[in-house]
Amino acid sequence: MARIAGVDLPRDKKVEVGLTYIYGIGQKTALDILEKAGVSREQRIRDLSDADVNKLRQAIEKEYRVEGALRTEIAMNIKRLMDIGSYRGIRHRRGLPVRGQRTHTNARTKKGPRRAIAGKKKVTK
Repeated sequence: MARIAGVDLPRDKKVEVGLTYIYGIGQKTALDILEKAGVSREQRIRDLSDADVNKLRQAIEKEYRVEGALRTEIAMNIKRLMDIGSYRGIRHRRGLPVRGQRTHTNARTKKGPRRAIAGKKKVTK
C-alpha cells in the first residue's frame, strides 16, 4: 500500500484517482503531478514501484501544500477574517452561509437542524 503525505492510497484504484484521496489534490492536480513525476496514469497503485512512489512524493512535497499544512492555512485564513471583523468573518462566526446564499429558507446544512420555538403555532388561512 502506497503512503503519500500521511494518507494510505487505495490499492485497487488507478493512480490518477488514488491521488485524489489526499486532501488538496483534485483530478487536475493529480494529472499534473503524474506528468511531472513521469508516472503513467493508467497504472494501478498496487503496481507502482518504490521509485515511482518516491517520485510522486517528491513532486507533491516540492510544489503543493496538502493535508495538515493546507488545513492549517485555511483555518488561519478564516480566523483572520473573524479577527478583523469582516462581513465574511462575521458570517463564519455565526455559522451562516458566507457566499451570499439566501437564509430565509434553505441553508439548513450550515444552520443545522430546525429548532422548535415553544408556543409558536403555524398560521392557518
